[in-house]
Parts: sequence; structure tokens; C-alpha cells
Amino acid sequence: MTASTQGLELQNGSRRWAALVELLSSMRFAIALLTVICIASVIGTVVKQAEPYNNYVNQFGPFWAEVFGSAHLFTVYSAWWFLLILAFLVVSTSLCIARNTPKILADFKAYKENIREQSLKAFPHRAQAELAEAPQAAAHRIGQQLLGAGWKVRLQSRTTPQGEGWMVAAKKGAANKWGYIAAHSAIVLVCVGGLLDGDLMVRAQTWFNGKQIFEGGGMIADVPAQHRLSTSNPTFRGNLLVTEGTASSTAILSQPGGVLLQELPFSVELRKFIVEYYDTGMPRLFASEIVIHDRETGEQIPARVEVNHPVFHRGIAIYQSSFDDGGSRVKLQAVPFTRGARPFEVEGTVGGSTQLSNGDQQMTLEYTALRVINVENFAGNAGGGTDVRKVDLREAVESRLGSAHKTTTEKTLRNVGPSVTYKLRDSAGQAIEYHNYMLPVELDGQRVFLLGLRETPQDPFRYLRVPADENDAMDGFARLRAALDDPQLRAEAVRRYAVQSVESGRTDLAQALAASATRALALFAGAERLPAEAAAGDNGQPPRDLKGGLQAVSAFLETSVPAEERERASEVLVRILNGTLFELLQLSREKAGLAPLPRDDATQRFMTQAVISLSDSFFYPAPMALTLKDFTHVQASVFQVARAPGKTIVYLGCLLLILGVFAMLYVRERRVWVWLAPNAQGAQASLALSTNRKTLDADHEFDLLKTQLLQVKP
Repeated sequence: MTASTQGLELQNGSRRWAALVELLSSMRFAIALLTVICIASVIGTVVKQAEPYNNYVNQFGPFWAEVFGSAHLFTVYSAWWFLLILAFLVVSTSLCIARNTPKILADFKAYKENIREQSLKAFPHRAQAELAEAPQAAAHRIGQQLLGAGWKVRLQSRTTPQGEGWMVAAKKGAANKWGYIAAHSAIVLVCVGGLLDGDLMVRAQTWFNGKQIFEGGGMIADVPAQHRLSTSNPTFRGNLLVTEGTASSTAILSQPGGVLLQELPFSVELRKFIVEYYDTGMPRLFASEIVIHDRETGEQIPARVEVNHPVFHRGIAIYQSSFDDGGSRVKLQAVPFTRGARPFEVEGTVGGSTQLSNGDQQMTLEYTALRVINVENFAGNAGGGTDVRKVDLREAVESRLGSAHKTTTEKTLRNVGPSVTYKLRDSAGQAIEYHNYMLPVELDGQRVFLLGLRETPQDPFRYLRVPADENDAMDGFARLRAALDDPQLRAEAVRRYAVQSVESGRTDLAQALAASATRALALFAGAERLPAEAAAGDNGQPPRDLKGGLQAVSAFLETSVPAEERERASEVLVRILNGTLFELLQLSREKAGLAPLPRDDATQRFMTQAVISLSDSFFYPAPMALTLKDFTHVQASVFQVARAPGKTIVYLGCLLLILGVFAMLYVRERRVWVWLAPNAQGAQASLALSTNRKTLDADHEFDLLKTQLLQVKP
């Protein structure tokens, strides 16, 4: 029996109803639904589910985010159309099983012993032979041989003009038919389990039980009862955030447009959160030492939750999902980059905010994240190339052999210490995100502070490198940046540079050098406006906003110096600028009561990086950088709590699916017929073999049967 792809055909009722039932019960309709579910599952895997809506706007843009949101692609597995397809798939597959199961069960009992003798000649595996035995004796002998080989046998006696003939019908591998029933039943069970463990029950309570999705904010304790689900809720899956030293008994269930709160019959107290890292900085293990406080009995149950090792209590599974900041306290110090600004300190909690004032401008400081471990790769090719005389072919080949994770890229991993991430939001609601490291990092032989920023979350951070002074602090650069904005200090720096660079008595040369240095320093500091032609954009683009730095000096040279003299002029101007900035640095230290810096290699490296950093600081959007001065790290554990009654059903469905697929692929259904017709010498035997798949095993088995049953030599 071959399973039919056609649906149920009703003999009574209207034609439309009959066509609908035929469509629902047809295998082609079930396969189409299964294909749609697979495509939707791929979308749900590629697109991150249940993320904040702003993340989708940043990723896809406002238009496509709205289109995808209206199609519920951000919550595929709880979308109404996905659940509807699952329900139709359950109905369609159930009807397919109901249509074909009676035929399969009837086929289990059928040996098809009534097949005609002429029909045996149509089988591809057939053979004939003369037997010396009488048909009845040969039939019993063949039947016993087949029974001994594990076949199910039925004998039939027929009356023919030549006398009494015997038909031997046998079958083997009937479990192949059970594979069809098991595989299709598995689909039904998995879909039913998915419907039970999905949002269907939760949504039913919003439809019929008066529950409403909460769209506001605030404290969990202040949320009204109509937004809370009772502890008797039969199925749910939500997140539970617990900070070290605290307990929580309310899970959050994400819903389209808001959340629902799920009350638990117990509270989870986080005693200690444990996290271990690989050398790469990725988490190797994170676990939670918890205590479960049962509300009904008052019992306190200590437990340890790890990834892939959940804890179960009262039918609710507690999974270790992730970890988060539990409200760490941070102390930030403002390092000003402009003249007149004073350093200050501000304290806050990660997840909170502080109001700041910059004159008439009001800004909000939002504490986003604190990371105490930052592992970076400092490997690099210092040589800038490969010396072919030092290439070992054997070593080069062996370095690429071995395990799949082996790489020829050198890695030098180093923990660069804590970092803080914050946002500065203006009165219009526009925010820029900053990521600053607490400690200086050595790059290219110079210790620098890394100050990162980005305008949108999908952009990578761009870092301003601020050189560390002799005290491993940012104060030296901050004093130099403030001195650059002071006209009096700039003038004094130019005077000192001209005096030191020109021999005494050369007044005219000193005045010319002072004029050039004043012009260069004013352009670099942004105190002198560029000509309109220098600020004009290329190819009709709008004018460039050149506030200062090396970009302003370069734009001035491009418009004021002929092309053939530009290279020599730029070298002279950069030398003058570097000398003047060094004198400005010494003046800033003198003003702060510090000793002047010696003219050595360390000072030279500091000045080289300082010039670049000063130039880049004009593009830094904030008047100060907030560096991490101190912190108190508080960790939190994110648990996923779930009551999943459909899990057992899904597991049963998976087991049936494995057994069904195995039966259909590896169990071959075979049928054998041997017709024994009487003749003068004994019996004329005709053998035929039928199998659902043509394989080499079938050919070998037929040859073996022909040898054993018909006593024909191979």
C-alpha cells in the first residue's frame, strides 16, 4: 500500500465543503504549510526576536521596520499567523493520518495470496524452476523455510485443470508502514506541544480573562493587577532579573507593545554570581548560587543554576539565561578640553541618569554599562612584510594542518582593564554614546587613553587617543588643550619659540618667524577663520566645517601656496607648529607649578601623539571626557523561568519522528509469492519478489531466495 497524496473525498454535502475537506486532508497542503513554517523559522532565526523597537529602526530604517513590525517578523513564533499555520498543520496532518491509517492497518493483515499467476510475470524479480516434490509438499517446505527466515507466511490451495496448486505468500518489513504513522504523528505532537508552550494560553487570558498588556514603566510593585498573571497559569516563559543579595518572584513576559507580569509560587534569591572567562575575554562559565523560597511551605532550597543545567521547582524550570549589571556604582571624573572649564566628579548607578548643565545647555548623562574586563588583541606585524629567506615551507604547511580552530594569525591577548559606557543626551533627545577606558593602553610605544564615541548603536566606536603624561594621567594633555584656547599663552609660546630659534640680533628674521608661528598656531587652534575658498567643499559640496587642527592648516596651504612649493612649505610649517606647541606645553606646566619636561625621546613621543590628539579633539563633540575614576561592581543574573507542559509532548514527538524516519528509510518492505502448479514430474514453481525500494540488497536477497526455495544453483 502506498500512501495517497489526495485528500478525503466526501460523498455527501456541498461541493465547496467537499473541496475544503479534500484540500485540508491532502498531503500537498500539509507539505505547503510545513514549507511556510520552515521559512518563518528561518526568518525568526536570522532576525533577532523581541528586541527593543529602536534597535530594528536603527537596523532596517523607519519604513522597513514598520513593514516588518506590522507582519510580526520581530515576534515570529508568537505571531497570530504562525500559530494559525501551526493549527492548520495539526488539522491537515491529523486528517492525513486518519485517511491513510485504516488502509495501512488493513494492509498489515493482507498477504495478497489471491494474486494471479500471470501477474507474477510482471515483477522485475522473478524466476521459474521444476521441482520434484508435489505442490503441497513443496508449499509446506517453502513456507517453513520462510518462517525460519523471519517471514510471515500464508498458504493457499487452488484448484486448476491440471490438479491442485498451491500459492505461498509471504511478507517482511511491515514496520515500514508504522514509520509513516509515527512520522506524521510526530508532526502533530510537535505542533501541539508548540501551541501549548507558546503564547496561545497567555493571549487567551488577554482575550477572555480581562488581562491587559502593560505599556508603561516604573516599579514592578506598582503595576496593577490587570497586568499580572496568576501562579496557576498553565504555561508561560519569561525572564527574571535578580541582583546579588536580592530576591525576586515576578517574571516579565515580553508581549507586542509591552509586557505582562507573571507571579511565581516562589521567590529566587541570588546569593552569588560566578563568571569565568577564556583568555579571549569571552565568558567560559557563568553560574548562579541561588536560594528558592517556597511561598506555600516557607522552605528554603539552596541550588546552583548553570547553563544547560536548570533547576526545577513546582513544575517550573529555572534556566541560566545570561548576566547583566545589577546597578553598579560608578564615579566619573570630567576632564575638560576647553579653556575655562573646570574638572568635576559625578557619581551614578548603571541604568540611571544625572542632569548636567553646560551654561544654558541642559544635558542628561545616562550611565549605560560598566565592563571590568576588556581583552583586546595586540598582535601586529611589526616588520611590515615577510622575509622570503626566512620562510620554512614545512613549518608553513604544518601550521595550517591540524584542528579546525587552528589559525595562522598571531594573537597577543591582554586585559586592558575596566571601561565605562555612557550617553550624553541633549534637550532635543539626541544622544551620543561614549566608551572610555579607565587605564591607559600602550600602543606603538606610547601609553594612551582611549576615548570612544558613536552616533548610532549600529556604528562601531571611533576612538580618540589621548597621550598619558609622566604620571600616567590625562592631566598633561588637558592642560595643553586648555592652553591652546588661551590667546595670551599662544602669544607667549610664539615669542619663546622665536627667541630660541633665531640668533640674537636678527630682529627681522625673528619677526618673520613669529608671524608664521602665530598664523600656524592660530589656524591650528581654530582662532583664525579660513578664507571662503579654503573652506569650500569639493565638486560643489557644502563648505567644510574646519574648526581647527591639522585639517585647517592643510586647507590653508592648499589655497595659499602654489602646488610646486606646497610640500616644502608644509614641512616648514609643521616644524614651526611642533616647536610652538612644545613651548605651549612648557608654559602650561609652568602655570601649574610643574617642572619643564626634558627634551628626550619620551617627551618627543608624547608630543607626536599630542599633536595628533589635539587635531582630532576638534571633532570630539563633547567639551569634556568623563573618565572612570572608581566603581563598585554589582552583578545580576538573568534567569529564564518556564512552565512548559508541552515539553513532554514535544519530546515524545521527537522520539516518534526518529523512529518513523528510521523505519521509512532503513526498513524495506518485501513480499514474496511462490506459485506451485502440478505437472507430471512434480511441481512447476514460479517465484516473484516485490520491494518498495530497488537496491543491491534486494538483488542479493532474491538470488538467495531463488537458491534456497527453488533449489536453483546460482
